[in-house]
Amino acid sequence: MNTVKLTMAQALVRFLENQYVAYDDVEQPFVRGIFMLPGHGNVVGLGQALLQEAQRLEIYQGKNEQGMAHAAVAFAKHMKRKQIMAVTSSVGPGAANMVTAAATATANNIPVLILPGDVYACRQPDPVLQQIEQPTDLSLSTNDAFRPVCRYWDRIVRPEQLMSAMMSAFRVLTDPADTGAVCIAMPQDVEGEAYDYPETFFKKRVWRIERRPATEIAIAQAAKVIREAKKPMLILGGGVRYSEAHEAFRAFAEAYGIPFGETQAGKSAIVWNHPLNVGGIGVTGCSAANDLAKEADVIIGVGTRYTDFTTSSKWLFREDAKFVNINVSEFQSFKLDATPVIADAKDTLPKLQKALEGYNTAYSGEIEAAVEKWNKEYERLSHIEFGEDYVPEINDANAHSAFDYAKDVNACLTQTTALAAINRLIAKDASVIAAAGSLPGCMQRMWRAHSVDTYNMEYGYSCMGYEISGALGVKLAIGDTHEVYAMVGDGSFIMLHSELVTAVQEHKKINICLFDNASFGCINNLQTGQGNATLCTELRYRNAESGKLDGSFISVDFAAIARAYGAKAYTVRTLEDLEKAIEDSKSVKDVPVLFDMKVLPKSMTDGYGSWWRVGSVEVGGTQANREAWQNHLEHEKVARKY
Repeated sequence: MNTVKLTMAQALVRFLENQYVAYDDVEQPFVRGIFMLPGHGNVVGLGQALLQEAQRLEIYQGKNEQGMAHAAVAFAKHMKRKQIMAVTSSVGPGAANMVTAAATATANNIPVLILPGDVYACRQPDPVLQQIEQPTDLSLSTNDAFRPVCRYWDRIVRPEQLMSAMMSAFRVLTDPADTGAVCIAMPQDVEGEAYDYPETFFKKRVWRIERRPATEIAIAQAAKVIREAKKPMLILGGGVRYSEAHEAFRAFAEAYGIPFGETQAGKSAIVWNHPLNVGGIGVTGCSAANDLAKEADVIIGVGTRYTDFTTSSKWLFREDAKFVNINVSEFQSFKLDATPVIADAKDTLPKLQKALEGYNTAYSGEIEAAVEKWNKEYERLSHIEFGEDYVPEINDANAHSAFDYAKDVNACLTQTTALAAINRLIAKDASVIAAAGSLPGCMQRMWRAHSVDTYNMEYGYSCMGYEISGALGVKLAIGDTHEVYAMVGDGSFIMLHSELVTAVQEHKKINICLFDNASFGCINNLQTGQGNATLCTELRYRNAESGKLDGSFISVDFAAIARAYGAKAYTVRTLEDLEKAIEDSKSVKDVPVLFDMKVLPKSMTDGYGSWWRVGSVEVGGTQANREAWQNHLEHEKVARKY
């Protein structure tokens, strides 16, 4: 057996260089590149290895470990999990920063390879810089925090362990049913230790992403349930996009005239104006999808995890509704006591379509009526102007009025009007990305996807700070021929926007649409809607008289921040400002763009017949608290229990 003597880190890089995936008739390198923030735990071992061994891998300098890992997550999501980025940091706080991003990846079933440095395996220099000592277990380090948020975790304490560890790592990274974050912790002494690795370990290796076929009996059982339905409804989940089952799903829906609602992950698999597309479903859904869902007798979920937002905390559907679940994951397939089809969507849907030949639904104008009703509401939302005839409701009696807010921050735009305008003004093939706050609700309801796979919403973990980092990841995935727009609130921007500097550094134009309402508006709505006064959800000065955070609203010049980083920035206060800024920005090349938009609080979309179980208090101090609890009881008693 021929061998080559390499350090563990050198062997790791050479291995990554030669990993490929194959799906259908396409073969491509699996690891596109690596985001790196060097520290004493990885700069010597892995850093030297990258300098020596990296040939094809693209190397990017991250600015915040969480941010660069989120960029890797968004990249893999946009690439439909067929290509990934790796991320590496030092041991200690650098590694801990990536735990949040690992959880984001795993919650969304997105592959990302995390390579944190670790404390010394030999333990001779202990405690080293950034080491946490656990007196009861000296084998523990910061990196053990990755265990609950990763699909696979390993620590390389001998250089030869790398071989078995990477086989398991890539098995998980390429598994359509159960992928997520993979963490390979690298003690910094072991990174530099050598071993005579067999040359076969570095040969080109092709990981085949197989399409799990549906069994005949599973198809027959699913067809039997659907044939008994008069008003079935489809749910288009993210699995449709990852399976690349777009056309199979569309053909199935059209064959039998079955309406479909979209999840956040599934949105844009089919363009917005398809006659059977009734829009977002659930807590952040629109009236069209939610009205039809309440009447459907069979729900056909394709590639969905049935999160509480999709099901309205299991309240949305009829008590006697039946479910058919098509999913590569056995775990997901059995949810809601469904008839499971544990298989790939692209393989399954044509077979199920054939098995249903001759079937007809009982729909007679309901789909068209639901869509027409929603379109009227969309037009209203798209043209709301602030003034004497429209004042957003602020439930907290101690809050400033909307007019005071407008005066404090010079705002008059409403969120829904601004969002609709952006949708209308930008290129039809532009991609959009968002993650947290009230924007995901407004976008699932209002964003009209004119092109396929142009909507990237991280809502499995709803992680604030994903938006700008993710925009960079999407930009790296799609290249410079298409625009990327990040929709972000002021809260998320303040929390994490470090990779804006990376975008400047890499000459990548990402467009940041910053909706500044001087608050955590979504949570403020939840807070006040449950009968509570505002507490830590608005960005205000501390009042010298009251001693509380109930002074005037703080107006931050986010445009100035962006300009200081080297980005192009626009100050937007009116719809006319927004229209001019977007048009002017289209000529900007090679630098990020930020639109600093002041929007009025409480000017987002409503719930549209949904319910979200949020832990209402059983014993409350106000009448509004007690009313919220009664509302909870009324909904919970008819919600499904499993």
